[in-house]
Formats: sequence, C-alpha cells, structure tokens
Amino acid sequence: MKGALAAVLLGLCLMFLPHLSQAQNWAGESIIDPLTSVPGDATKGRAIVASRQTGLCLLCHSGPFPEERFQGNLAPDLSASVGHLSEGQLRARMVDPARFNPGTIMPAYYRTEGLTRVAPKFQGLPILSGQEIEDVIAFLLSLKTKPS
Repeated sequence: MKGALAAVLLGLCLMFLPHLSQAQNWAGESIIDPLTSVPGDATKGRAIVASRQTGLCLLCHSGPFPEERFQGNLAPDLSASVGHLSEGQLRARMVDPARFNPGTIMPAYYRTEGLTRVAPKFQGLPILSGQEIEDVIAFLLSLKTKPS
C-alpha cells in the first residue's frame, strides 16, 4: 500500500514538475537570477503595469497611478504588496503565481506549460517577455523607496 501511494505521489510530482521549473534557479519562494542579462528599466515597467493592453495589472491591482481611472480592487495595492517581497519573490510571483496560491486569478506571465484555457494562437507564448518582467520588477522595487 505504501509503495502504491508513493508511486502515485511521485507521478503527480513529475506531472507538475516541468511547468514549475520552467523558470530556472528556483530557491524556495524565489527565482534568484534575472530572466535576462539586461537590468530592468523601472520607467518601462511602470508603463507595462499601467497599460490596459500589455500587463493589465490595473484590472485587479491599484497603485500610484493618479492619471489612471478605474483601478482594480480584487488584489492588493501594488505599493503595499511589494513591501514585504524580495526581488526574487516578486519574479517568482510574476512567473508562476499559482505556485503560491492555487486559486489565484492572476495569470502566469512567463510560464507557458501546464496552463488551461489558453487560446490556441497564444499556446506556448508567455504573456510578457523575460525583459518585460524584469522591467516590471524594477518598477515594483522602486515603489519600496517612494512614499505611496
């Protein structure tokens, strides 16, 4: 009985392992290494977060965007939520938020495997490139040093 249970658990782990490890260098709740060799640009990241066509972050989150009307209230304010997260933790949450909250409505911005309800023309494509994610992270980290 124990052997059968162990085999089932191992099978489940192997089934989910590919999409959890697609972004390399996971360390606990973090992805330590940047997804690109070019440092993130906070100005570009702010534009991605505020964009209603690219990041769509403001559908659920609110933040320091006085020019943007109709900010979301389904998820934490970005200024508050970044305060307790490291750069690696922010990266991990953008790559695979369901790893931390299986019931989240936040999309996986970089993971492409193991997803459901993806339109055929978008299958295998990340929502944001590695550079765009690094830009967003640079912007979010800049919120830690600015008053909200």
